[in-house]
Order: sequence, then structure tokens, then C-alpha cells
Amino acid sequence: MGTSVWDYLAEYEEERDDILDAVDSVFRSGRLVLGDSVAGFESDFADHHGVRHCVGVDNGTNALVLALRALQVGPGDEVITVSNTAAPTVIAIDSVGATPVFVDVRPSDYLMDVGQVAAAITPRTKCLLPVHLYGQCVDMAPLEALAEAHGIPILEDVAQAHGATHHGRIAGSMGRAAAFSFYPTKVLGAYGDGGAVVTSDDKVEERLRRLRYYGMAERYYVVETPGHNSRLDEVHAEILRRKLRRLDSYLAGRRAVAQRYAEGLGDTELVLPRVADGNEHVYYLYVVRHPDRDRIIEELKARDIFLNVSYPWPVHTMTGFDHLGYATGSLPVTEALAKHIFSLPMYPSLDPSVQEKVIDALREVLR
Repeated sequence: MGTSVWDYLAEYEEERDDILDAVDSVFRSGRLVLGDSVAGFESDFADHHGVRHCVGVDNGTNALVLALRALQVGPGDEVITVSNTAAPTVIAIDSVGATPVFVDVRPSDYLMDVGQVAAAITPRTKCLLPVHLYGQCVDMAPLEALAEAHGIPILEDVAQAHGATHHGRIAGSMGRAAAFSFYPTKVLGAYGDGGAVVTSDDKVEERLRRLRYYGMAERYYVVETPGHNSRLDEVHAEILRRKLRRLDSYLAGRRAVAQRYAEGLGDTELVLPRVADGNEHVYYLYVVRHPDRDRIIEELKARDIFLNVSYPWPVHTMTGFDHLGYATGSLPVTEALAKHIFSLPMYPSLDPSVQEKVIDALREVLR
């Protein structure tokens, strides 16, 4: 088997007894839906982020959808975000009937260029949606100032930045609400889909709990606002609760992998990740840049090393979003990056000897 960008098998072998015990404890509990494991994980995850509430949901996309609805964003509204992101960020905005409005990203770190946000705000703007991409945070202070000046809530997309900090504040604690994904590849990943929304706003939390349960305030009672069946299941909640206790070790493992790349590739033509001022990067992905990307990927593939591109097609260029009317060249930095960026293998259990082979192969093809 070749070397891939992500693999969980070594980690599973190390944690197998605890994972299987988590599953068994749920099955023996007599409660399979919205039981003690979901409640316990929600409490632990809220505490971890220094907020009052966490509402577990079924996946990261619905975390965004429900958060937008809980913030009362809907048809006719605009949400300012970026196109250099995974499509679900924008799909969620479209799903509530709102219109995504894109600003470009910074060429240095690929994060939202907050300096462009003020010009994008209109009377229809109802939410600012920064994406903490690849493992580090957007420059939040000027964004928070804009949000306060215009009375617009911030919804953080933290799917790729569990545990990242910005000037000492943890990702997910800086907006009115924050959405997380626990897809298996994430920094804190389940063994299937899962998601959560955190908030310190009591009204937002109340709406979220109704929305994830058909819109009912009480089980099988009266639908107050049509909602979803978007519950985090007990098994994944119990696994996540236990993995949350190991989050610091996962972060240390990712940073060690990043350091080995920096040492092994720092003198090559690859543009390595830049950590923005005030950030602590968690390296969900290790994204590098080179103008000859496609050749490099193919040559490493021939060596049984499989790299990835995150993301080859900016969302505004996808045919599903043609109706938004963004012409080629409208987001020049995003479009240029999409032709050059690619991801190297990155996960905490990546064996240093395997990583060394990746580094050696890259150095060979870059000569």
C-alpha cells in the first residue's frame, strides 16, 4: 500500500481498546439517541472552548446550516465568506436561501483577506463567515470590529482548526457561534460523520436544540419552526469525548510532522506554510505551493506517494455556483493559488521513516 495524505490505522491500533470500550459502553447503556454520551461530550467540548453551550449534530455541513438558521439568516440575506474553502461552507449558505458573497484570500497564508470585507458589506449582509483554513485562524480583531460596528454576527467555520489559537484565544470562541466537523480526517475526528455548534448565546443555543430535533422543543411534541433530524449519535459522541482528552497529543504529533517537513524541505523551491502573526497552527493539512505542481504530484504518484490538492477548483468557479456571477479573475489570489497548492501527508501517527521517504522523493523531483 502506498503513502497517502491521511491514514488512521496506526492511530486506531494504539487506541483500539479505548475505542471499542467506548462503543460497548454505549451499547450497554440502554440509550442510543441523545443520551449521556452526547450530553457529556457537549459539556466537555463547551468547556474546552470556554463557551456556555455546545450542540452536537450529525455532520459539519449541517453544523453550518443549523448555525446560520439559529442566527436567523435566510432568503434575501447575504453572508460574506471566501471561495478558497471546502464546498460545504458555501453549500450551507445556499441551503438556507442566503447568497454567498466572496472576498479574496491573502497570498501569504491563504486565509480571508479581512481588509476586503468592509467594501463587501451591504444592507443585506446578515453574517460574516470566516474559515479557519488548513489549521490556523483568520485575523479576527479587525473582523470583530467590523461585526460590532455593523451589528452583524460572526459564524466561525472551525472544521479545519480544532485547537488552533489566535493571540491566545481558541478557534471557536471568537464569534457569536462556531461550527465544527468531526469527519474522520479532522484534527478531532470520529469514525464517521459528526459535527457541533458552540455558542455562549442562550437564544442561539435554544434555537439550535430545536432545529436539530425537527423543530420541536420537546420530543414528539409540537414543531415550532420546521427543523432537521440532525442529531450527533451516542457512539460517535462517546468516542469523541474520549479522543478530546487526547487532543493535545494529536496537536503535538501534527506539529512534529510539520517541523520535520520544515527541516527537510526548507531549502527547496517549495513554498512552505507560513504561520500568521499571533497564530498557533494545528496543521490539519500541510499545504505547500509550487508552479510545477501537477508534474510533482504525478512523479510522486509513480513512486507510490499520493498527494492531494485542497482545493483545485475555487467554489466560485464551480458550475453549481454559476448563478452567483463571479467571472474568471474576480478573485485573483484564490484563482492563482488553486493552480499551485497541494497537500503533503499529514496526520499525528505518520511514521518518521515514511515521512522521510516523502521528503527524499520531493527533493529528487525538485532538482
